[in-house]
Amino acid sequence: MNYLFLDNGFEEIEAITTIDLLRRAQIEVTTVSVTGRQMVMGAHNIAVAADGLIENIDFSDAQMLILPGGATKLDQCAALTELLIEHNNQNKLIAAICAAPSVLGKLGILENKQATCYPGFEEYLGESYVGGLVVESKNIITAKGPGLSSDFAFCLIEKLAGTEMADQVYDTAQY
Repeated sequence: MNYLFLDNGFEEIEAITTIDLLRRAQIEVTTVSVTGRQMVMGAHNIAVAADGLIENIDFSDAQMLILPGGATKLDQCAALTELLIEHNNQNKLIAAICAAPSVLGKLGILENKQATCYPGFEEYLGESYVGGLVVESKNIITAKGPGLSSDFAFCLIEKLAGTEMADQVYDTAQY
């Protein structure tokens, strides 16, 4: 199972595009609220009902943890930070876009890895910051910002289900 974490202020395009494209690729993704409430308010006042609350989910089956940007307070959720650190220690996949890579940087998860982020958050990535649009480094995938939501999601699909599936979803998503 793959989990996408939502906190108030999340970037809707980054979360919803990722969820939509992963599900089109038949990749299971569960949305998780870290607010203690099922309904989570996005940065542009779009309310989203999460599939579950972080305190009620067993993450032992977690394949990938996904952090959309906007919600820069994700590192204030102790349950999530512990989960991210444990997941990284097991060399499991973690993906973050926009400002969310700063959470990984603050937790030391980006040490000896390369990453990118939204302009203005580079300092939290330290020496890991290399710029770029979508960056894969060891078990970490990061992307620069909202305009790269589809590229980010297709990179995740490729990592989880292969190039053929990513190409198939890409072809069917074109208008």
